[in-house]
Amino acid sequence: MLQSSQSVVLHIVEDMDVVRVRAHVRSLASDMGFSLGDQTRLATAVSELSRNVLQYAGKGQCEIFCMALPSRSGLRLVFEDHGPGIADIDKAMQDGYSTSGGLGAGLPGTRRLVDEFSIESRPGLTRITIAMLRRHA
Repeated sequence: MLQSSQSVVLHIVEDMDVVRVRAHVRSLASDMGFSLGDQTRLATAVSELSRNVLQYAGKGQCEIFCMALPSRSGLRLVFEDHGPGIADIDKAMQDGYSTSGGLGAGLPGTRRLVDEFSIESRPGLTRITIAMLRRHA
């Protein structure tokens, strides 16, 4: 398991990497004691963001950080690619908006699944950071 001062970078260059990144994150979340529901929400968010990397940029990476706070623990994931960027972030975050002909639920849906969500984007760099804290019983 990752220590709080460590991170791991997983490259996303082909469809199987989406599965690999999702499985890795889900395994870490399980090891950290996340509930099954939170593991599923996190895996769904990871799948969406990994697919976006492939679809819009062709390749990228996910860097995974373990957060160990005095009262809480969690995972922070940073998805990064060097594609064309998101032209209008506000529009991309609206339910129903899609540039690919999809349902337009991806980014806004992902935001609802996690505790923290941020986007930084310009041509040549898109960085989406998500985090989920483990809920203590």
